[in-house]
Amino acid sequence: MNNADNMVLLGRISALFGIKGWVKVHSDTQPRENILQYSPWYLELDNQWVPLKVVTGQRHGKGLIAQLEGYADRDVSASLVGARIAIKRSQFPEAEADEYYWSDLQGLKVINLENIELGVITRMMETGANDVMVVRTEEGNQERLIPFVQETFVIDVNLDEGWIKVDWDLDWDLASDSDSERDDAN
Repeated sequence: MNNADNMVLLGRISALFGIKGWVKVHSDTQPRENILQYSPWYLELDNQWVPLKVVTGQRHGKGLIAQLEGYADRDVSASLVGARIAIKRSQFPEAEADEYYWSDLQGLKVINLENIELGVITRMMETGANDVMVVRTEEGNQERLIPFVQETFVIDVNLDEGWIKVDWDLDWDLASDSDSERDDAN
C-alpha cells in the first residue's frame, strides 16, 4: 500500500441516534464537523476497513450525528457502534507549501543540527501556543517534546526521505523512566 492509500484515523462511531439508523460520531478533526466533509468513510469492522458512503450528517448539540448508506435501521446500525472511522490519505486536500498533516509527520526520524538522531515522532499534540512533536528514542525509554515551530526549532522537513532536522540540543527536555524514578525517591 503506498502512502496515499494509508488509512488516517478521524474518529469513531460512539452510539446510536434515533430509530432510523443514525449514529453519533466522535470526531478527532478540528473543527469536529470537518469529518463530515469526507466520503466514503472506512469503518473498521471485523478487522477490515469497509468503505461506507456518508448520506448526511450534522452537528447535534455538542456532538455530531450521521447516516451511512445501507444503515437505515437502528438494529442494523448497532453493529457500527465502537467502529473506528478512517479515510485514505489520498482523500485529504493537498497541503499548502510548508504545511503538514500530523499523520504525515508521525514516524519521521528527528535529527538535530549535529546530525544526531534524537528519535522518531510517535505523535503530535496541540498546546495553546504551538503544536509539539513527541519524539521517542530508538530504545523507547526516553521522550522529548519539541515544539513544531518552523524556522525556530524545525529547520527542514523531508517527507520523501522520512526525516525532520531540528535546532535542538541532545540534552534539552529529555525525560526517561529512570529520571522519574529518581524524582520520586527525593
